[in-house]
Amino acid sequence: MNILGYLQKIGRALMVPVAVLPAAAILMGIGYWIDPNGWGGGSPVAAFLIKAGAAIIDSMPVLFAVGVAYGMSKDKDGSAALAGLVGFLVVTTLLSPGAVAQIKGIPADQVPAAFAKISNQFVGILCGVIAAELYNRFSSVELHKALAFFSGRRLVPIVTSVVMIVVSFILMAVWPVIYGGLVSFGESIVSMGSTGAGIYAFFNRLLIPVGLHHALNSVFWFDVAGINDIPNFLGGQSSIDAGKAVVGVTGMYQAGFFPIMMFGLPGAALAIYHSAKKEHKEKVASIMIAAAFAAFFTGVTEPLEFSFMFVAPVLYVIHALLTGLSVFIASSMHWIAGFGFSAGLVDMVLSSRNPLATQWYMLLVQGLVFFGLYYAIFRAVIVKFNLKTPGREDDEAVPVQAQTTDRTELARQYLEVLGGQDNLVTIDACITRLRLTLKDRSIVDERKLKALGAAGVVKLGEQNLQVILGPLAEIIAGEMKALR
Repeated sequence: MNILGYLQKIGRALMVPVAVLPAAAILMGIGYWIDPNGWGGGSPVAAFLIKAGAAIIDSMPVLFAVGVAYGMSKDKDGSAALAGLVGFLVVTTLLSPGAVAQIKGIPADQVPAAFAKISNQFVGILCGVIAAELYNRFSSVELHKALAFFSGRRLVPIVTSVVMIVVSFILMAVWPVIYGGLVSFGESIVSMGSTGAGIYAFFNRLLIPVGLHHALNSVFWFDVAGINDIPNFLGGQSSIDAGKAVVGVTGMYQAGFFPIMMFGLPGAALAIYHSAKKEHKEKVASIMIAAAFAAFFTGVTEPLEFSFMFVAPVLYVIHALLTGLSVFIASSMHWIAGFGFSAGLVDMVLSSRNPLATQWYMLLVQGLVFFGLYYAIFRAVIVKFNLKTPGREDDEAVPVQAQTTDRTELARQYLEVLGGQDNLVTIDACITRLRLTLKDRSIVDERKLKALGAAGVVKLGEQNLQVILGPLAEIIAGEMKALR
């Protein structure tokens, strides 16, 4: 597997622990709605909900270790998740300040500050990746009959614990350097203020076609480089009291996405519809309306983005630039809201009572402006350059969504178009896309995939393929696995 394919695999696995964030956001969002200023001090119910959500947020490093190990394992077995947990516990215990002081024989006050931050998402991801690779290598090993009980999957946590001892000693030497580099990177972005936030948002969109935006997000949204924007925002008053959050600043890497996802992309959808040929407008309308509603309410934008990403790349670059501009403006004006899942209406409502949400309603005003910008720019560029967006194709009608509503039958159709069961090496999915490894990618008919309802197809390396399906992706992946 090439580097890009492997990074894609890690990015896919990151969605496993990230998927628990909506639960934390809902619990804490409701808690802050009940008691926005007292942080649960004025309401036992609010305190209960906020603390329940905080239990998830505060445990993100270990969730990353467990989730990444599980997500990267070859057969998604619980033993891989256990190995990730074991690896994380070994590393964080051996590299705790007290343990480092004892092992090195130095006073506690001479231990590098980096070891006080050893329990973070970066280390969690590292432990998860190593544990998954060990699982994939040793889960089928058979030991001598005398040790047969420890064969196979039972062997993996044992091997992981031994390997992590070695990894811990390596990290004891290199972690201060790694940590220093991550902190410097984080500080350089933070020092750029709103400009840095805009640059991040620009690259966030550009990486979506290859599915690597999750890796970039982890730097800004979690505690990889010391930014930790989402957990600090969701922490609300507790984050403020602990000095981890600043009102009007924390959430700057999230807020500007609301105008784009709730308003900007629906404006682009309207422009695409109005630019479609008359005979295709009805079909385009069904696709664009569904995609626009998904973007507005939930913040799921990939089905809409992939409708023009490859057929009109210039529009996608414009989209990335406008996203960067939106995040820059929101950050500059200190219009702040946050999310646990994505920047849709649901998350905006839930975050609106958070003490760190400042002038969040102005994001709605900004959104209306961006709706107009997206519509005007997209409409003008499509017409000016005669871009072949949905409904403007010369040779054939736009792909329509699959006629069947039976998920099993739909999965069977996808298997057939992908070359049959024998052609699929691995089947996986994240929130919106099938992530596949194929023996022979050349036999896949992309036009038939789109006819079945796929919003887009992404090729990575020689064997990796992503099929953009929207929220159906995980359902279809499960059905495809069941049919094998």
